Amino acid sequence: MKFCPPKVKLAERPLMDCAVAGDLESLFAVLANDTRLRLLHEIARTDEVCVTDLAGALEMKPQAVSNQLQRLQDKGVVASRRDGNKMHYRIVDPCVTTLLDRGLCLLEETDRRRRV
Repeated sequence: MKFCPPKVKLAERPLMDCAVAGDLESLFAVLANDTRLRLLHEIARTDEVCVTDLAGALEMKPQAVSNQLQRLQDKGVVASRRDGNKMHYRIVDPCVTTLLDRGLCLLEETDRRRRV
């Protein structure tokens, strides 16, 4: 598994300007969709997967999966390659899988604290 390359720590970065905040908001808006999150999770579990296999895993129609993948591809989150008639998708940046992992961790921890 690839890991997100080292970056400047959040506390050490200058305050983001409005343009960066807007770009981040746009990225989070694309990620803030249950279907796209599930697609990303399945791609992360398999490294690369074709649309028909994704559709089967999520119990969706291939065209609906393709539409959601296009949104992710427009933001540079996933990339595709053609193999005959099939399109295969992979996550472009390992930071995406780190973000998913941290999000699930946060969800599990907040649930655990609520139960205590």
